[in-house]
Amino acid sequence: MIKEIDANDLQTRIAEGDEFLLLDIRSAGELAQGVLPDAEHMPMHLIPLRISELPKDKEVILYCHSGARSYHACAYLAQQGFQNAINLRGGILGWARSGFQLAARLAS
Repeated sequence: MIKEIDANDLQTRIAEGDEFLLLDIRSAGELAQGVLPDAEHMPMHLIPLRISELPKDKEVILYCHSGARSYHACAYLAQQGFQNAINLRGGILGWARSGFQLAARLAS
C-alpha cells in the first residue's frame, strides 16, 4: 500500500520544520507553473537512474501535477525497497486548491 499525505498535512509538516525530502517529479517544462516551497526536482523518468541519490533514512514526499505520476513513482520506489516514499494526494493541483502558495522556482 502506498502512503499518502494531503496538502493540509504537508503544510503543517513544513510549518513545523519536519525533516523530509520534498521531490517534484514533473517535467522541466511543468516547473514554470510554480513549485512547492523547498522542493527539489528529479523528473520521473530519471528516478531509476538516480535512485541512489534518494535517502533511505528519511521520508521522501513526491508530487506531480495531479498525484497520479507521483503515486506510480512511490509504487516503484516501494518495489525497490524504499519504505519511506509518500505521495502528495492531489499533487500540486491539490496544494493550490487548498489555498497554499507556490514558489516561483526550486530551492538551489
